[in-house]
Amino acid sequence: MSKRFWATVVSLMLLLGLLASAGCGTSQPTSHENNAQPITLQAEQKTALNPKAQAMEKALMEQLQPMPQMNTGDKIGVLVISLTNPYWVGMRDAYLAVAKDLGVAVDVASAPTEGDTKSQLETLEAMTAKDYKAMILSPIEPFNLVPGVVKANQKGIKVVNLGPPIDPATLRQAGGHLDGKITVDFEEQGAMAARYIVDKIGSDGGKVAIIQGIPGAGQSEGRTNGARKVFEQSKGINLVSIQPGNWDRNTAYNIATNLVQAHSDLKAIFCCNDVMALAAADALEAAGKRQGKIVFGVDFIQQAQEAIKAGKLDGSIAYSSKVYARAGLILAMKAVQGHTLPAAVYSPLAAVTRENVGEFENWQ
Repeated sequence: MSKRFWATVVSLMLLLGLLASAGCGTSQPTSHENNAQPITLQAEQKTALNPKAQAMEKALMEQLQPMPQMNTGDKIGVLVISLTNPYWVGMRDAYLAVAKDLGVAVDVASAPTEGDTKSQLETLEAMTAKDYKAMILSPIEPFNLVPGVVKANQKGIKVVNLGPPIDPATLRQAGGHLDGKITVDFEEQGAMAARYIVDKIGSDGGKVAIIQGIPGAGQSEGRTNGARKVFEQSKGINLVSIQPGNWDRNTAYNIATNLVQAHSDLKAIFCCNDVMALAAADALEAAGKRQGKIVFGVDFIQQAQEAIKAGKLDGSIAYSSKVYARAGLILAMKAVQGHTLPAAVYSPLAAVTRENVGEFENWQ
């Protein structure tokens, strides 16, 4: 089914989940023979998990039916991008927490920095020498992990691609394949942020800018393209700049500083992650230009949540790390157990803004 179909389903699920949350209880997992059971959050976790995240979990679990057998003790290796980014720190913590709930063993590794494609590949190649039943990989860019995936395939290790894409055509040409894929609609992330910005700017229109991540990285390109399309199709909106911030705080700070010097009437900046958005907000404040300007990010890391509450940041696109990690591990477990997998699984999204940030307390 199409991403648009799932986007519609997710929107309905979030709405219904919020309307029903006040009156809904939590159900206990049902036991089955051979220690197989539906994998759901335990009652105490459901109490702690935000109602919007519960709706996201429900939508994802419906895509993943039927559930695999749990408590198998299988070892799963996870390779994230870099722990220099708070988002990937949150994903690491989510993987480790969820693994205990699912009854599997998880190791999490990463590249030293967000641009070190060579080290990330070397880490993956070292991981293929271990006795993992499956690996979940989030590449820095679409091509750097291809040789490592091929080695994993040759060893019979199941490979799940989470988040930024590993280029399927390049992988096929190298003789490799993916066993599963779980991601978000990166274009829709950018489009959601841009639609909010356009609505806030209003009928008078004005100048806007985009600060990308690393050029060529799937999430950077997708978010940029989604925002660019909305801006270019919106009457009165003038997209004056698209520049790569490389996921780097200092680079984004300097770009934002230069933007307001060149365009004193700039109305908004969309940044392809929260680290850069927080830097852009700091730059505008330092230049005395923050008032009346919109700054929007992606990932809804804790620092972004605090900044939105404080009025420092206007918004961020959220998806639950705990739910995302849970779905990724379940997909890997299904691959190991020989289930037929969907072509791709998509995580739901939500736009968090100054107007609704109170609805996202206890976000995980």
